[in-house]
Amino acid sequence: MTLPLIRRAVLLVALAAPLPVSAQMQASGDTMPPPAAPADVQSLDAIIHATYDAISGPAGPRNWPRFYSLFLPGGYTVPTRRDSTGVHARVGTPQHFAQLADRYFSTHGFYEMEIGRETNTFGAVTQVFSAYASRNAPEDPKPFQRGINSFQLFNDGKRWYIVSIFWDGETPTNPIPERYLRK
Repeated sequence: MTLPLIRRAVLLVALAAPLPVSAQMQASGDTMPPPAAPADVQSLDAIIHATYDAISGPAGPRNWPRFYSLFLPGGYTVPTRRDSTGVHARVGTPQHFAQLADRYFSTHGFYEMEIGRETNTFGAVTQVFSAYASRNAPEDPKPFQRGINSFQLFNDGKRWYIVSIFWDGETPTNPIPERYLRK
């Protein structure tokens, strides 16, 4: 190898080397989320369960620090909505989601539970299609909404992180495919 090729190879290796999450945050200026409870992030099942648990409950405040602790710094939420002009997505932070959701949660019970899942993993990257049902009370016989939460997750070998949650609600013209309703 010639000297310029060696320099390029060293530079590529240096750029590809991962920084610890804390070093990444210092470099980007973002704030660190609160520390996660180890039980919430020890497994794929645990982090999915913790997500649903953190947003579910009777009317009133939620445990937002717990919710934030599940995300990779810089993680985001992407709800979709439909109106007369089409389908739209809104990218926001977990904190932005909490501000919007608090308006509803302050006066309404909200219980979301997983009703099916399909998971795909490659290395440290996992994509989960988690079918959900939302109810105002856990004992409600019929959900007021169903849909799919698309979780993008990262495992650094020590814990799981949510990179993003992107979701869409079921409609009569867009029912949840049967394959996503299996656990």
